[in-house]
Amino acid sequence: MRQGQFFWYEMVTTDTKAAAAFYGAVVGWGTMDGSTPSQSYTLFTANGVPVAGLMPIPAEAKGMPPAWLGYVWADDVDAMCERLVKEGGKLLRPPMDVPGIIRFAVVSDPQGAGFLLAKGLNSEAFPPVSSRAPGAIGWRELMAGEWKSAFAFYEKLFGWTKAEAFEMGPMGTYQLFATGAEPVGGMMTKPDAIPVPNWGYYFNVDAIDAAAERVKAAGGKVLMGPAEVPGPMYILQCMDSLGAYFALVAPKR
Repeated sequence: MRQGQFFWYEMVTTDTKAAAAFYGAVVGWGTMDGSTPSQSYTLFTANGVPVAGLMPIPAEAKGMPPAWLGYVWADDVDAMCERLVKEGGKLLRPPMDVPGIIRFAVVSDPQGAGFLLAKGLNSEAFPPVSSRAPGAIGWRELMAGEWKSAFAFYEKLFGWTKAEAFEMGPMGTYQLFATGAEPVGGMMTKPDAIPVPNWGYYFNVDAIDAAAERVKAAGGKVLMGPAEVPGPMYILQCMDSLGAYFALVAPKR
């Protein structure tokens, strides 16, 4: 795994059974038990391969809303946490181990968008999955307080590079970024309607219109879309049945 790349995604929520049922219906994910002696944990799977995790909101984070979180690889989690703080980020939970599985820390960028710095301790725990695979995470998106300074932070910390940029009129610039050879996500200055900077994640589905109907049938809400984006691809931004934001991307309507 290359430093600075997203490699895992996790939902923390108030009702893991309801969340498993929702995403099973909408994305088609299966589940596997990934619990440790100290933590109940569910693995979301696509074609039998783990692609994301699911767990209750931790006791120390009681009161936070359900949310999706992304993990960014750090060869040395502790050293990267020190660098992040020096560059203006915040350390929300100091580095700790899930023995034999992962070392991680909960952090945020200088504008408040949260993510995790982590290093897998078990090569089998986080199998590589193509961003194009059905059910995988196909895109990552930062709604920043101000995208140029946000990009500069991630560029300095992880070596991310700019890819193509799209001018979106009054909404401003949508800047693609790469953590390796190919673009893996985009960032822009958030609109006023989004209260705080945040990371969002797009899950691959076959067709967007049918997925929109599944979201509504499962008790979720469609916030935006379907919309066509360069590719061409089609996207949908949603709220799940428990109030967590997520998005879907598909190659056809």
